[in-house]
Amino acid sequence: MSLRRLVLFLSHIAAVLAANASGAPAREPARVAELWPEGVPGLRADAAPETIRNGWVTGVHRPSLRVYPAERANTTGTFVLVCPGGGYSGTAEGKEGDEIALWLSGLGIDTAVLRYRTKEYGHPAPLQDVQRAIRLVRSRADELGVRASVLGVMGFSAGGHLAGSAAVLHAAPDGRTGAPIDAVDARPDFAVLVYAVVTMDAAFGHAGSRNNLVGIEPSVDLVDFYSLEKQVDATTPPLFLVSTVDDKTVPVANSVALFTAAQRIGVPVEMHLYETGPHGIGIREEHPAARLWPRALEAWLERRGWIAPR
Repeated sequence: MSLRRLVLFLSHIAAVLAANASGAPAREPARVAELWPEGVPGLRADAAPETIRNGWVTGVHRPSLRVYPAERANTTGTFVLVCPGGGYSGTAEGKEGDEIALWLSGLGIDTAVLRYRTKEYGHPAPLQDVQRAIRLVRSRADELGVRASVLGVMGFSAGGHLAGSAAVLHAAPDGRTGAPIDAVDARPDFAVLVYAVVTMDAAFGHAGSRNNLVGIEPSVDLVDFYSLEKQVDATTPPLFLVSTVDDKTVPVANSVALFTAAQRIGVPVEMHLYETGPHGIGIREEHPAARLWPRALEAWLERRGWIAPR
């Protein structure tokens, strides 16, 4: 990383951290777009209202995208949809949304942070939201002010499960609502999953994410459907996986299971495991792994021609 890029990156993060502390946004996105202008499917009028406190969002009923345009002139047309984590109980939009978008836009990537429905709705609402977001960007890229010739998804923790669902369940009818836009391809071109929830298997899954998404006593079919390691097939896009071995919240076995499934089928996959680092490190550099995995991802994106050489 050049000195200039390092200074720019650190200034972005400092601005976001200051904004999170005050509760105000660090920089207004270029565009906020509603996902369901025709009406949110299954909208609940009786649920708790949406709240935003220090970057933590709960009670989302009107999902949206906050779009951050690329900052560099020599972009390659890559777009990334970011899914913050939060156990499907809320979303950490500061640490795993805005901070990530600012970093990616500095790399020349058009980015949007997805504000999606969580426990108030459960299955299939989050899958509907992420598929609608991909279709919306593909069909309205010019209107949104982005280039989306290569469209990837990135997610953290339960947001990693949602981004992974977009990758392996892109053809699932559960994500459609019957709107004309359903005809647009919802398959992302790649997926970046960071300390992601992968499985709904009680043996090594994340209990909170499972309960909030599929309920306390889900059917076997629904557990299998959302156990992403069981849904990988030849249409799954390239995967980039990150985890820490001592993650006590989402066991590293989640990433390993997905890596094994992808490798077995022949899906391009790269995985980076770090010995230490707690769950939820994001890109905050107080943890060594948080300094290392972004560099590894930049190299992966550059190698594939999805960002310009640095």
